[in-house]
Amino acid sequence: MDASPPSRPEWLRKKITMGDLRDVEAIIAGAELHTVCREALCPNIGECFARRQATFLILGNRCTRRCTYCSVSKDMPLPPDPEEPARVVQSVRAMGLRHVVVTSPTRDDLPDGGGRHFAAVARALKSSDPSLTVELLIPDFQGNETALETVAHCGAEIVGHNLETVPRLYRIRKGAHYGRSLEVLKKLKEFNPHLRTKSGIMVGLGERKEEVLSLMEDLLAAECRLLSIGQYLAPTRAHTPVVEYVTPERFDFYREEGMRMGFEHIRSSPYTRSSYLAEEYLKG
Repeated sequence: MDASPPSRPEWLRKKITMGDLRDVEAIIAGAELHTVCREALCPNIGECFARRQATFLILGNRCTRRCTYCSVSKDMPLPPDPEEPARVVQSVRAMGLRHVVVTSPTRDDLPDGGGRHFAAVARALKSSDPSLTVELLIPDFQGNETALETVAHCGAEIVGHNLETVPRLYRIRKGAHYGRSLEVLKKLKEFNPHLRTKSGIMVGLGERKEEVLSLMEDLLAAECRLLSIGQYLAPTRAHTPVVEYVTPERFDFYREEGMRMGFEHIRSSPYTRSSYLAEEYLKG
């Protein structure tokens, strides 16, 4: 019989204030777009929407993989919408964003995994306002090198791909492979040495401290020097359960060790998510 998940500690009882989010909600709905903030049930949604910030979820809100930690829909995806890049630009203008973060569900149904569509969104944003900074958080494209090269040269300042967890726990990432994800980050830098690459992991899934440090070494070997580390929170009882609520002190340890090892910027805290305060990663 499985053990009951631990109770949430005091440091995870963040007061989540939704406030008046109607402006951002109306902009997103009016443009017929999705945000990962809503689809992934992000605990920071109130804070970010109140600052008129959101992470755009392009290529629909349906994923072709059945990862057991994620709340994004697993229904049959729809074809890419060629008008979506223009609608993202429209929403960015309405929200007054200066740093734009764009991600997508995994689209294994597409020959390039959605690489050209990511590039089209980034180029549309840059054409609309060259002073915008753009960050893409991509799936693995099943290792498609043409797609990775397209994204690497699309004009985005940062391209991220999350490892999510340590190799031993990759059973939660259905269809993903740790080595392939590392290769994605490595190839992005090979295709464009000036590109800044980023990754993110969740902790609290049963990983050991030494495994996290080894993962950091792997990222540095792939020339990835931007990293986010946050507490895993199960979206529902049907998802992979939380094994441990990691203490703030250990989050601080991971950040300090990572910076000592050679990372340029690490955000490590219980409520850190891949795109949370993303503009700070460009400041070093």
